[in-house]
Amino acid sequence: MDSAVKDKMQPTLPSGSSCPGPEWPEQERAEQLARGAALKWASGIFYRPEQLARLGQYRSREVQRTCFLEARIKSVVYSYLEGVQTGVWQLSQALKAAQGAREALSQAHGLIRGMAQASKTLEALREQVAQHKQLQALSQLLPRLHAVPASVTNTKMLINAQQLLEAYVSLRELEQLQEEAWVSLGGLELPVFQGLDLLAEALGHAVEAAAGAAGQLARTDPALLVAAIRVAEMEAGRTTPLRQVPRDWRQRCLQALQAGLEQVHFGTTVLPEPGALAEWLKALQVALPAELVTAEALVAPCCPPHYNVVQLWSHTLHSGLRCSLQQLLEGPELGAADAFALLHWALHVYLGSEMMGSLELGPEADVSQLEPLLTSANIEKLEATFVVKVQASVAQWLQKALDGEVAEWGREQEPNTDSSGFYHSPMPAIVLQILAENIHLTSMISESLQHRVYGMALSELGTFLRSFSDALIQFSQDHLSGEAPAPHYVSYLLAALNHQSALSASVSVLHLDGVAPGALAPVEAALDELQRRICRLVLEALRVELRPLFAALPSRQWLSSSELLNHVCQQTSNFCRNFWRVRNPAGQMLLAEAERTVAVQYLHALMQGRLVCRSADERTQAAQCLQHDAAQFKELFLSLGLEESAHCTPVLLAVRELLNLCDPTLLGLEVAGLQQQFPDVSEDHVSALLDLRGDVSGEQRQAALRSLGAGPPPSPPTGRRALFSLVPAPTPSLSTCLLGLCS
Repeated sequence: MDSAVKDKMQPTLPSGSSCPGPEWPEQERAEQLARGAALKWASGIFYRPEQLARLGQYRSREVQRTCFLEARIKSVVYSYLEGVQTGVWQLSQALKAAQGAREALSQAHGLIRGMAQASKTLEALREQVAQHKQLQALSQLLPRLHAVPASVTNTKMLINAQQLLEAYVSLRELEQLQEEAWVSLGGLELPVFQGLDLLAEALGHAVEAAAGAAGQLARTDPALLVAAIRVAEMEAGRTTPLRQVPRDWRQRCLQALQAGLEQVHFGTTVLPEPGALAEWLKALQVALPAELVTAEALVAPCCPPHYNVVQLWSHTLHSGLRCSLQQLLEGPELGAADAFALLHWALHVYLGSEMMGSLELGPEADVSQLEPLLTSANIEKLEATFVVKVQASVAQWLQKALDGEVAEWGREQEPNTDSSGFYHSPMPAIVLQILAENIHLTSMISESLQHRVYGMALSELGTFLRSFSDALIQFSQDHLSGEAPAPHYVSYLLAALNHQSALSASVSVLHLDGVAPGALAPVEAALDELQRRICRLVLEALRVELRPLFAALPSRQWLSSSELLNHVCQQTSNFCRNFWRVRNPAGQMLLAEAERTVAVQYLHALMQGRLVCRSADERTQAAQCLQHDAAQFKELFLSLGLEESAHCTPVLLAVRELLNLCDPTLLGLEVAGLQQQFPDVSEDHVSALLDLRGDVSGEQRQAALRSLGAGPPPSPPTGRRALFSLVPAPTPSLSTCLLGLCS
């Protein structure tokens, strides 16, 4: 580039300035730094005058430096301007190229518009070409299309004739022809193929029907079952075209197998009638294992291994049975027999060796890991229902047994006896047998049900004992009031005591292992109370018969003759003559209580003040009578079978000593001795006995009575029960009141 051009390209600076304006901030800063450095150097020169001589050198050096910098700046500026010029030239060339391309594109656009107009004129020709191709394809397919209706009809006939494999082959040929025609005709659907979907659905239904009757076909026509399964498997193995809905015939076939099996055994909506459940379960007990054997022997060979026919059969039967049982439980409440049969069958028979756990069945038939036939809630409901129903039945049976027993109490004949002569009735054995059988029966179900029935049995036995006791009270009231006198009243009370003894001796048969030791305690307490109640009724009858006889004792006739006591002994002997028919130890206990009752009546008669001895001879005579009576009573009760006389003899002999004492001043010692033997004796009793002597002064009476509380309270002798406390406190005599001893 020449100098003239370079001069033209040099930038023009403003006049009066050697540097660009504020639009060059870097230059301005550099100038300020240069000025600062110059001022600093100048100040140093002027500060040292000897340096002024070198000022010329400095000026020439700065001039050279300035020229060098200006040359460098000019070189940089010229290089920049050359780059700008080159860029401007390249942009000019690019602009020219773009304008050329634009013109070429405009020409191409015009050509394209012309070709579009030309293609419109060829569209009709293209349509004719497409139609020609379709007609050509149709002409080639026409012979095959002409045979489609006949093939459809033939396929229907094959389906109706249950020739499923041939029908499936024909259907596949028709579908392949339909697919080929659709592709060849460019997606055009021909009316001749409109019935293929219905034809395929009909074949699917035929396959389902054959699978649903698999159990029967495996016996009668296994070829048909095999054909149906093969059709389902071939359909599952082929690739379904995109425009066709998949036909899941394999799944439908499996569902049909299950539905058909459920229909055979559980399809009926009519559930067993009340009382017929056991027969229904028994029929299933035979039918279900036979069905599994058939599945393993006949159906499984007709199906692919992955069908797991035996497992499918067992799970289907289990599910159907479970649903049927749930439906049964949602209906009317079952009776006791049906509830028991269902619990026993579902919990023990179903999974046992007689059914699903049979050794003849393979491991594929195992259903133990599936949901149980009965849920815990079902079992709880059935157990509660069984207990309620059985409790009602047991209560009814026990009431009938009691009613039958009560009906015999008014008979003209005495109670029945066993071979040993004891009063006997089958009622205790019947009662315990009813309860024990129900407890034992429930052991076949579960421990929880057995404990429930055990508790129910004890409760019903307690209710029965209370009813028995109430019936005895009513029997006694009717007899004693005269409304319904019983010819053998005492004998039937004794028979009832034997019944109580039999129940007490055998109630242990109801004991159940695993329950608390005291579970039978309430029943045993009720039996003891029943025994006491019967004894009280017997002894009350004895008191009623002896009361008129003891009204004449003691008396002057009693002192002179033993006739009155003989009547008492005779009446007592007649009353107790059948006590031997009561089994021991109840018989001994009853005789002992009878002896105590006689002793109480005797003491009560002595304390009524009917006799007051007027002399020592009469006191001696009365003491002898007491000794004689004690011996006679002892002989009487020993002859009746009492093993040991523990009441009459000791008390009568003790009273005899009180009467036989000659010195009244020693009565305190005798009274103290009487208290030692009979701690329940009271002051009123002692005072009444002292009245019998007839020779006791007020001071002597007071001294004797003071001896009762002089020492510590004595303890009763071993084996001796209270006597005086059972004797009503006598009314104080007139002489005692006059002496100031009554309050």
